[in-house]
Amino acid sequence: MARQKHPVTPAIRVLRQHDITFTGHLYTYEDHGGTAVCARELGVDEHAVIKTLIFETETGEPLIVLMHGDREVSTRGLARLLGAKQVIPCAPQTADRHSGYQVGGTSPFGTRKTMPVYMERTIADLPVIYINGGKRGFLVAMAPQDLIRVLHPAMVEVAQP
Repeated sequence: MARQKHPVTPAIRVLRQHDITFTGHLYTYEDHGGTAVCARELGVDEHAVIKTLIFETETGEPLIVLMHGDREVSTRGLARLLGAKQVIPCAPQTADRHSGYQVGGTSPFGTRKTMPVYMERTIADLPVIYINGGKRGFLVAMAPQDLIRVLHPAMVEVAQP
């Protein structure tokens, strides 16, 4: 079987290291297009496209939140769960520094800095997820159980429409 043609990023190296079955999907990246563009380009439900978001607490501690593409994170609800006063999205340059990836291409796998990972609970119910492979315009399709096995995310319920 021939190897798929896709970028080899730190995320892909982590997936291979853990023997994760995945398929790579390249698409034409659009600035500020978000998960709607990914879903349209790949012909998949936006709910199955998972965003990797870098947030920080009021003390500057970074964390990763994995959220459905068609949902937003309730920062108030997340802060309450964490026992923090405030949780805010990182500025793009700060997110890049924490993750080692460029915003729009952030993967939860192979980040520069080890950060706690929080995942919306209902992501685990999906048969397959599409998550960033570590480069703009590149998603990987995989089973959510494999993501859970590798990242050990804390399950949360902080989604809002």
